[in-house]
Amino acid sequence: MSNLVVIGGSDAGISAALHAKEWDPSVEVTMLVADAYPNYSICGLPFYLSGEVPDWHQLAHRRLSEIESAGIRVRLNTRALAIDPASHTVQVQTEGQAPEMIRYDKLVIGTGAVPIQPPIPGVDQLGVFRLHSMDDSFGVAKYLDTHQPHRALIIGAGYIGLEMADALRHRGLAVTVVEQAAAVLPTVDPALGVRIEKHLLDHGVAVETGVRVERIRHAGDSLRVSGSPTFSKDTDLVLVVVGVQPVADLARSAGLTLGIKGAIPVDRTMATALPDIYAAGDCVETYHRLLGAPTYLPLGTTAHKQGRVAGENAVGGDASFAGSLGTQVVKVFDWAIARTGLRDHEAVAAGYQPQTVEFTTWDHKAYYPGAHELTVRITGDRDTGRLLGAQMLGHWRAAVAKRIDVFAMALYHQMTVAQCLEVDLSYTPPLGSPWDAVQMAADHWLRVVRSGHGG
Repeated sequence: MSNLVVIGGSDAGISAALHAKEWDPSVEVTMLVADAYPNYSICGLPFYLSGEVPDWHQLAHRRLSEIESAGIRVRLNTRALAIDPASHTVQVQTEGQAPEMIRYDKLVIGTGAVPIQPPIPGVDQLGVFRLHSMDDSFGVAKYLDTHQPHRALIIGAGYIGLEMADALRHRGLAVTVVEQAAAVLPTVDPALGVRIEKHLLDHGVAVETGVRVERIRHAGDSLRVSGSPTFSKDTDLVLVVVGVQPVADLARSAGLTLGIKGAIPVDRTMATALPDIYAAGDCVETYHRLLGAPTYLPLGTTAHKQGRVAGENAVGGDASFAGSLGTQVVKVFDWAIARTGLRDHEAVAAGYQPQTVEFTTWDHKAYYPGAHELTVRITGDRDTGRLLGAQMLGHWRAAVAKRIDVFAMALYHQMTVAQCLEVDLSYTPPLGSPWDAVQMAADHWLRVVRSGHGG
């Protein structure tokens, strides 16, 4: 009987463990989980803190008993300290116990990522939080209950920052979002970012862009956040959510040379350069399907897929990771904002001749009550007509997430913008139009490009 050890119990780790067991029921699978929360939805933390998900236990994708009933041995509060590839052993330590060695035949590293902690003086003091783990969320929840803050300041206007602005406004706090870039949500074009900023303002969120936070200090009973060029604001609670970085020290100390942004290089089977060791999830480089090269794209959807591939191959399979397109969506108050594929600057760097064209229409027939405007930005290659990417903004009931998925599927199959018009999409007046919004946007892109005008 072979022995598979999986380090990590989040998206990549649980997917690897479960799929390995499905692929080969005879394999002995041990999953090492650094905390007490295997297979919990970290993406759901803002909705727990908003109160929309009242019980944190509901964030569990599976109960511990369900994981164990699949034949997986789960060791909670157990950290991997070192990997010895030569002896096929991992040194581990369970909380309150002495370190020990366990042997593996195959190993999957799914150590994930941790929040970037910027070098801001005062970032470690009481009332300043990061948000990435269950324990992080408990710390914020406890502070909200015990200190009853009235004001919150969020450093970082990415996905988590905007979700937390929504969450804290939901709880009645006055919220300020501070972003170093020129517009909020820098993963989409500034043309959409400025509209998102107005949407935040309309919902009572103050926004400060182009600000580099340089210091956090106590000022009486408040926390004073200051930065350049001339920013200063007092608050009661600070969240620092400026991105994540891969947890790869364990892999590096085992002899692996790290790659982009310190992530673990893997091939498309999720194998590392060390024999019998695979890696997956937010700790690894990700093959980008459009670029045809590795990048760093820490996404839960990607981690699940990579973990599945790693788990299957660790027990004798021959799976391959098809690649990521960076497809993402976020809900901010009553809007949803999504993207997939490449933006102009990314496409230029990859050698394309991109043109981005914007189009606004209704999400369904305007004569049926409840129609909402939907803005679509399509990026395509001027020379070949190939679809390169798409961005979308609209009411969250306008099926933004599913419509961006249409573009993601088209990108997966390397379709042209024109071919998007040929796809047989569904239609009924309460839900769409005979030509769906994605197809109307594609047709508009073709007309603009043929006319030689810009977007």
